[in-house]
Amino acid sequence: MSEPVIAVVGAGAVGGLIGILLHRSGIEVVAVARPETARQINSDGLTLHSPHFGDQLGRLTAVTEIPDGARVIVATKAYALPGIVDALRRAQPAEVVSLLNGIEHMDVLRRAAPDARVAGATIAVESTRLSPTVIDHRSPFLRLTVPAEAESTGVVTAWNSAGLDVTVGGTEAEVLWSKLRFLAPMALLTSYCRLPIGAARELDPALTTAVLAEVAQIATRDGVPSDPDQLARAIHALPAGMRSSLQNDLDAGAETELDAIGGALLRRARHHGVAAPRVQELLDDLGSRAAPA
Repeated sequence: MSEPVIAVVGAGAVGGLIGILLHRSGIEVVAVARPETARQINSDGLTLHSPHFGDQLGRLTAVTEIPDGARVIVATKAYALPGIVDALRRAQPAEVVSLLNGIEHMDVLRRAAPDARVAGATIAVESTRLSPTVIDHRSPFLRLTVPAEAESTGVVTAWNSAGLDVTVGGTEAEVLWSKLRFLAPMALLTSYCRLPIGAARELDPALTTAVLAEVAQIATRDGVPSDPDQLARAIHALPAGMRSSLQNDLDAGAETELDAIGGALLRRARHHGVAAPRVQELLDDLGSRAAPA
């Protein structure tokens, strides 16, 4: 019996990049996209510009429905999750590995695919879709992190076979929080200050310190012990010119992941009775700028 196809749901900046890298390694992969995007991918392929992987053209097959029994990589933006739930139910996938930002989406995915092996993973990358068929990978890295229980999934096996940088270890909560506690302050500060991270973290040092302390406390109370000094070192290690996708989406007047990132933080803070006034301040400001869903 042949292995189930890998279906990348969301052939954008992240999903398209992953799809190209799997395809070039000879792994059977399809991109699941909206009809017009699928037509363009099937006609023109996916073009990748990358200082790390090189420029290349991936001739992936694009489809509009998740193939039955597929191994699914969910690589949409978090706000798109409600739109794929029914498709997951229809496909009855063998596996679902999510690369969504945030910590609140896993229950939704497990309800949508009750018979599948479901895991939450994360990706660290700076990648932008310049058009439906052109992806600009800007960072000198692409790092995937998966919980220990997902190491033997077909998706993770394929990532390793393709030579991708995969780190395995910890629980799902630890993996998801390890990204959110880093992503949230980076995204909120760059977006609030309307500056790349280097200038944003230095514009108001007291604000940066307070946000990192609040995020670390929320994560700790949610079961993932976190050190604000360690978060500060990670934030200060970022390339000074790096921008966040939240910042880019806000500047473009597009739909954003503000709720999945900042909203999720505040909901966990309220749940645990943790005060987070500076995070609330940033979220209120950004919420007034965000395009309505």
